[in-house]
Amino acid sequence: MRFRAALFALALSTLPAIAQDQDQATLVADGLRITDDRVLTATGNVEIFYQGQRLRARSVRYDKGNDSLSIEGPLTLDDGKGNVVLADQAELSGDMRDGVLRSARLVLAQQLQLASTEINRIGDRYTRLGKSVASSCKVCASNPVPLWEIRADEIIHDEETRQIYFQNAQLRMFDTPIFYIPRLRMPDPTVERMRGILTPSVRTTSDFGTGLKLPYFFPLGETRDLTLTPYVSSKSTRSLDLRYRQAFNSGWIEVNGAMSRDESLPGETRGYVFATGEFTLPQDYTLKLRVDTVSDSAYFYDYGLEERDRLESSVEITRTRRNEYISGRVLNFHTTRDGETNSTIPSLVGTGTFHRRFTGGPLGGEAGLRFQVYGAERTSSIPYDTDDDDDDDADGRDTQRASIRLDWRRNWILPAGVVGTAIGQFTTDFYNIDQDLEYAGTTTRSYGTAAVELRWPLVKASANGVSHVLEPVGQLVVSQDDVGDIPNEDSTLVEFDESNLFSLDRFSGSDGVEEGIHLNLGMTYTRIDPAGWTLGTTVGRVIRQRDLGQFSNASGLQGQKSDWLAALQVTLQDGLILTNRALFDDDLEVTKAELRMDLDMQRFDVTASYVHVLADEDEDRDDPLSEVLMSTRYEVSDRWAARVSTRYDFEADRTSRAGVGLEFRNECLSMDLSLSRRYSSSDSVTPSTDFGVSVDLLGFGSGKTPGTAGTCSR
Repeated sequence: MRFRAALFALALSTLPAIAQDQDQATLVADGLRITDDRVLTATGNVEIFYQGQRLRARSVRYDKGNDSLSIEGPLTLDDGKGNVVLADQAELSGDMRDGVLRSARLVLAQQLQLASTEINRIGDRYTRLGKSVASSCKVCASNPVPLWEIRADEIIHDEETRQIYFQNAQLRMFDTPIFYIPRLRMPDPTVERMRGILTPSVRTTSDFGTGLKLPYFFPLGETRDLTLTPYVSSKSTRSLDLRYRQAFNSGWIEVNGAMSRDESLPGETRGYVFATGEFTLPQDYTLKLRVDTVSDSAYFYDYGLEERDRLESSVEITRTRRNEYISGRVLNFHTTRDGETNSTIPSLVGTGTFHRRFTGGPLGGEAGLRFQVYGAERTSSIPYDTDDDDDDDADGRDTQRASIRLDWRRNWILPAGVVGTAIGQFTTDFYNIDQDLEYAGTTTRSYGTAAVELRWPLVKASANGVSHVLEPVGQLVVSQDDVGDIPNEDSTLVEFDESNLFSLDRFSGSDGVEEGIHLNLGMTYTRIDPAGWTLGTTVGRVIRQRDLGQFSNASGLQGQKSDWLAALQVTLQDGLILTNRALFDDDLEVTKAELRMDLDMQRFDVTASYVHVLADEDEDRDDPLSEVLMSTRYEVSDRWAARVSTRYDFEADRTSRAGVGLEFRNECLSMDLSLSRRYSSSDSVTPSTDFGVSVDLLGFGSGKTPGTAGTCSR
């Protein structure tokens, strides 16, 4: 028979220290005995609950005169904050805040274990251990040596600051000493933001030799932090990385950057800055900020950063509502591409857009009004093309444009379920062009486009639950044959795919306008299987009344008849997604093709893509592009994972990049090894090999999720 001591007045009067009016203690045990009106002894499966703490033991003896608990174990003391003490026996104060536990282990956040022959609890804040061992690795009789451990003469855990202090600490791997530290401070597993050293990493490259990255984290209050990462290598490379983050009531900013000195550019300081921010403004407006800058084109490649060959800095204010879109943006572009000069590209660009949708009205359907302003400025003042770059534009041309567009669309349901649509659009552009001998001056351009469209969605549901949707579409578009000769600044590249097969205008910007009468024809088919997989296809082409020579050969839209467009996507229940789109002519010669595969299984992930594009001088591509890119990751076991990546150039008949990696993670250690090789080269980038290693001891507030723990055999 078990007794609940909180139900007995005698027991409560005997335990005044742990049975208060506001925080009563509860004692549960198989047996309960009170002697001399001052000593309570509980035996057999004893449990005490008090102020969020829980004590379980074989027997507990409480002495009212000394306000002390004598506990026989094995015992478990859970403080309710994620910390657990396991011991053979203990002498504690009545409130279980002070005392000594012998042959004890302290478990923090169910991860880190601190073991000692004796643990002292001091007040409601400190836990002190004598000669101790700390590890988050699982230890058992069949595996008595942890993967790693820290041995120390003394360990103190401060529950208030959530810090662990080691005196005369020694790190051991597989019971082998690695290094000695007289004093060591580390956060406990519950810490998310604490000043100190983060996980170091080693990086070896053919250009810089072997180097060490040692990040240091500075919390600057609750809303800001700074991370500085010195990087020193064997080939005289000195670099300092920086990351600054700050949160505000209305938004956030983040700044990443670095300053470096190395032998690639002796005597020069290299570096980069990437800064982003976003803020919520009154009346539903959003402010976005972005700054990108780099010292030289090879910096990203040399230091293993995200590779960008055009940098963009911008300020943008937007507001999006149900029937309204407002945007204002100023951009600055900086190129690091070979063959491009910053003075001759539109480096400063400003845009403003107001777009409003309307429904109903005398014509019915849906209408829209868009007003837009645009300006592009080059730093060069030369009013003609000097052939210093790869374009035919005047080196110093500056352009300003104001546009207004009205559009209307209405649908009707016709007999047999055919959906008929009428579309109309009228645009007027006002241009002012400076520093261009051919186009200088002001120009007004007005043009209209009208279209009728017929869609016939056919749906079939089979007896086995499979659904089929077949939809042939025909769209006749009528536009002017000549809308005016305007220099094309914002529509130099045209993509032809299933998303714009039935668009009135396939130019991406406003300078280019698709002219003439043309017929957009296509058909889509979708199959939805109850087994969990779907199939979707689109086939179509564009037929023109006559070829006006607006499009490049590689676009697939050239000629009186465009190339055939074929797109296919298959989605399987097991995580496989196949996407393929291709442009080919009547002789089945492929102009452009893209094949992508994404596979996401329980242990195996693959992302692969193949791209083929014809050479085209109009698109600044002197050689055809044909390459495959693949990255895969395979979990060999619950602890080990391998990854492989490659990029192969079929035109050059060589590998552009290749990389392999190995990951290990268990309950106490995370390790990442990587080896990559870049084979391609240019005027500023040379082939290089990169090797990296990162090791993280889990259990010290790293923020990383522990892996699968090992098992102990009996």
